[in-house]
Amino acid sequence: MFNQKMVEMGTTSSVIREIFDFGVKRKAIVGPDKVYDFSIGNPNVPAPQEVQDAITDIVKNLNPVEYHSYTPSAGAKSTRDAIAQNLNRRFGTDYDGDDVYLTCGAAASLNITLKSLIANEDDEVVTVAPYFPEYRFFVQAHGGIFVPVEPNLSNFQIDFDKLEAKLTPKTKAMIINTPNNPSGVVYSHETLTQLAELLSRKSDEYGHPIYLISDEPYRELVYGDAKEMLSATYYKNTIINYSWSKSLSLPGERIGYILIPKSVVGAKDLTAAVFGSARALGFVCAPSLFQKVIERCIDVEPDLTTYQTNRNLIYENLTKFGYKMAKPDGAFYAFVEAPNGNS
Repeated sequence: MFNQKMVEMGTTSSVIREIFDFGVKRKAIVGPDKVYDFSIGNPNVPAPQEVQDAITDIVKNLNPVEYHSYTPSAGAKSTRDAIAQNLNRRFGTDYDGDDVYLTCGAAASLNITLKSLIANEDDEVVTVAPYFPEYRFFVQAHGGIFVPVEPNLSNFQIDFDKLEAKLTPKTKAMIINTPNNPSGVVYSHETLTQLAELLSRKSDEYGHPIYLISDEPYRELVYGDAKEMLSATYYKNTIINYSWSKSLSLPGERIGYILIPKSVVGAKDLTAAVFGSARALGFVCAPSLFQKVIERCIDVEPDLTTYQTNRNLIYENLTKFGYKMAKPDGAFYAFVEAPNGNS
């Protein structure tokens, strides 16, 4: 009677959400100061003051019609231009606003991208563990086959022998997430270079491109010697999925983008597919107010002090007591192996 795949997905509980909901209930009983929430990826650093100031100025000085009305489906041209120019300044790229499609956050970006790419029921989408659990649901929801790959367990970089063994002529795309949720590991320059070489070689061998979907909501959250990197500068068939949920602490505002570089094979048709997929999924017009906020705050950098302090405290103390983990160089997660086989 109903879409059975959706029924099954709707009744399969997310452990992360289960713990989060439990925490909400406990806060109501014992008080929020007595519950430490390590579940869902809500930043504990507030949005920068520049964001608050932009909201205040927009609401105070603009006609409400300007920030409550629909924009074009892909977003306001001025905002898309600002995004492209920001990336060009930082990474030496040559993007323009027409390469950008504004979305309702990274989850929307991923779903739109996957719906645009997955054309056949046997299309495979590969990702390296550990990974954001929703990747599996997103891929399966759009009719693809989800293929996880075990990482190099010593450092959670890509194990290229294992990855190559999982690539087949049916591989349509690969999802990467660096800095990684949940390990906090940042893929190195060497890893991204080797990945680009492998995907290029396999694309030539199979006679079709393997697209790289780069999920980048933590791009700016890097510590120590780790550097911000843009995967699209390594591999020409990269589709960037981005969100300001983490960098500007705006998870509830649902604002992000898809960027399709002109170097991507079939970029024109893929862009048309993104417009069509967003339309079919109901993701037309990202929140108008926050399009304006982002345009004004495009060069604002996150304050990493709290995250880096937390990272150091957790890593130094847990490893001192016998826990094992790869040292997180980014994001705000630690992927911990408990001692004595208790993981």
